[in-house]
Amino acid sequence: MFAELSQPQFWVAAVEIVIVNILLSGDNAVVIALACRNLPPAQRKWGVFWGAFGAIALRVVLTVFAVSLLDLPWLKLVGGLLLLWIGVKLIAEEEGEGGEVEGSNRLMSAVKTVVVADLVMSLDNVLGVAAAANGSLVLLVFGLLVSVPLVIAGSALILKLIERFPILIVGGGALLGYIAGEMFVREPVLMPWLEARGHWTHWGVPVACAVLVVAVAKVMERRRG
Repeated sequence: MFAELSQPQFWVAAVEIVIVNILLSGDNAVVIALACRNLPPAQRKWGVFWGAFGAIALRVVLTVFAVSLLDLPWLKLVGGLLLLWIGVKLIAEEEGEGGEVEGSNRLMSAVKTVVVADLVMSLDNVLGVAAAANGSLVLLVFGLLVSVPLVIAGSALILKLIERFPILIVGGGALLGYIAGEMFVREPVLMPWLEARGHWTHWGVPVACAVLVVAVAKVMERRRG
């Protein structure tokens, strides 16, 4: 281990992992902020912490199995559909919803939403860290540890922005829809069919999914109203 730390290649790979984590932690931070925004102020920090902790713990498991998991047919399609529903749910959730529910239940519900969403989104994300680690267990653990403060800090910042600019809730849900669309176009079973329709599907499907999430959420809000 100590011999590995003395190698310049180790530190080059470590910097690569930090950059990868910065680039890939944004969507996770958005999900945590959206899921925790309706918690009482005293519970938000715990929601962010446990949401990030659960997400990183899942990422450890996924990193071990990611390559074989991503080869399974239809997995990205199912994950994308689940992510679409999470995006709709996060936008359509009423500000005062769950006021009669005890705080502990609301906290666990927020953490569960974060963990499920991160499970879906991290299938691709962990590959970036695993590739940069190049088989090094030390680098892999380092990359996962770096993710924790990045996700927590990003979530706290986005929560403050959401309080000032509620429209960001819609933007966050649309982002989840866009990510779901990206999963659809990378689904091996669908790729031949989509490519036959034209190159525009690579950006058209994600954009359509982002619009779909916002539209369905708004329809649900109107019906509930």
